[in-house]
Amino acid sequence: MPDSSPKKVLIADDEAFIRLLIEQTLEDLEGVEIELLTAENGAEALQIILSQAPALVFLDVMMPRMNGFDVCREVKLVAGLTQVFIVLLTAKGQEYDRQIGVAAGADLYMTKPFDPDELLELAQRVLT
Repeated sequence: MPDSSPKKVLIADDEAFIRLLIEQTLEDLEGVEIELLTAENGAEALQIILSQAPALVFLDVMMPRMNGFDVCREVKLVAGLTQVFIVLLTAKGQEYDRQIGVAAGADLYMTKPFDPDELLELAQRVLT
């Protein structure tokens, strides 16, 4: 019997309107019950990931207290939570930054502004 409990999704961004935009985008997910978690800084995001182990994390790179690269590295390489799918969201689209994200263990690197439809498709794929 498949697990029917809601899938946890963490949205970690220090900008409230970005968190809200992603939350509103994910409301259109079909066939998947989700529980949304949010964090305003990297340290809070790391604590939530380690305690809640969400299936999917949208993680801003430039955040106070701990940047997204460091959070990702802690989750994937230190804690070994490889089942957590981490999407780094950033305004920094340079190849160098992308390489840092990949080295930190990110599953995907998306630049802002992102396409909400693309984000929704990704969440649908990861969570089903």
